[in-house]
Amino acid sequence: MSVHDLTASARGRQNAPLQIAVVGRGFSGLMSAIALLNTLGRPFELSLFDPSPAISGGQALAGARSTEILNSRARDLSVCDGEPKDFTRWLQANGPFRDAVSAAIPGFGQIFVPKAIFSDYVYQRFSEALAKRRDVSVRMADDVAIGLAREEDGRFRLSFEDGKALSCDDVILATGYGLKAQTVEIARALAADMQAAQSDETHVVVLGSGLRAVDQVMQLRDAGFAGRISILSRRGFLPQPHTRLAADSVFPTQPMPSKLRHILRFVREACQEAEENGWSWQAAMNGLRKRARSLWSSLPPSEKRQFNRHLRSLYDAHRNRLPADVHARLERELAGGQTVLRRGTALGLAQGGLTVRWAGEQGESHFAADRVIDSRCLAADLDVPVVAAALQDGLAVADELMLGLSVNPTGELLDARGRPLGLFAIGPLGLGSLPDIDLVPEIVTQTYAAAALIDQRSRPQLQAV
Repeated sequence: MSVHDLTASARGRQNAPLQIAVVGRGFSGLMSAIALLNTLGRPFELSLFDPSPAISGGQALAGARSTEILNSRARDLSVCDGEPKDFTRWLQANGPFRDAVSAAIPGFGQIFVPKAIFSDYVYQRFSEALAKRRDVSVRMADDVAIGLAREEDGRFRLSFEDGKALSCDDVILATGYGLKAQTVEIARALAADMQAAQSDETHVVVLGSGLRAVDQVMQLRDAGFAGRISILSRRGFLPQPHTRLAADSVFPTQPMPSKLRHILRFVREACQEAEENGWSWQAAMNGLRKRARSLWSSLPPSEKRQFNRHLRSLYDAHRNRLPADVHARLERELAGGQTVLRRGTALGLAQGGLTVRWAGEQGESHFAADRVIDSRCLAADLDVPVVAAALQDGLAVADELMLGLSVNPTGELLDARGRPLGLFAIGPLGLGSLPDIDLVPEIVTQTYAAAALIDQRSRPQLQAV
């Protein structure tokens, strides 16, 4: 019997509201709630669980300062299905923000906004969507989900650390990179405990060279830290800049090669051709992203592993780009000499710093530091108790590279043979299956697709005459 047959009786309870649980209240979780509120055509009760009592925008938005800028343009950040200009209209209606933006900027859709502004927008749209649904109740809880099982009637049972349990028609896992009881902003703590005693020789090492690492460097400087900063990265690729104005997608239409080394040459030639024809390499990379999922799914596991070992950091540096102004600030920071990019592998913390193997060297060295901030790119945490329980009970399967869970574009969990399991994992949990599913536009699309599928399954089946 299929999953859909197994759950038909539970979903057909027309007189009872659907019971839906979302585990995680970061951006993926809150976005799932927005999509459900705007899509489901019947009453439901929604529970959002997260050990942190706060509602945040997830790791990318939690505790964001007003100076921290999102790396996607405003035109790509709408949370409303079918209304791509919703966020830009919201910005234009935001008086204080509108007054602070120079009239010379060519349209609100082109700008990059502070993370805190986007977080305010997301929560407002959530509140408005809830206010329109008098047939829906929403509960926010900090209960820690530790178990997930399928019941005999096809529903799901979430169990919690305190011994309680909840039966659900649908469960959405939106744990992102993991769930934590608190979000601690290391840069703020650093500024607080070092500002009084710091000198130009105070040395901080930031591990990683992606967007999170750049954010940490900028936060340190914004907090008044004037000491030395070393950005330590195994590959040493820093995020590249966006174009001043949005670059359209440009990419060759002929079939891609099948071997990774040939694909790399193909992409380099596409970028070169775009620049020779008056476009930009960013336009070519935007075009590549439109083909990334089909390209990724066509690669054999050995080629995927090779990509992750040797090319992932290079690809991420070109896909996760910085706004041009932020990139220019980063270049000035590096040119000033107080911030240095160094290539090496951090092997572990040591007294007064950390142990490092420098690029091109075989031996280990001690790297002195007054503070170490780990800002390396993360993989989805499959050890979160509820995710581990789903894996153990066969309700989820890790992707072939163990980067996350195996999912389809709607976020529905798949078994080892690619068959749907009836549960959903939204956002970064599916990065091993769906490239770029950690970005806002892709998460928005996925949540509405998942909500539409839940809505479709919840409708009573027509009986054959």
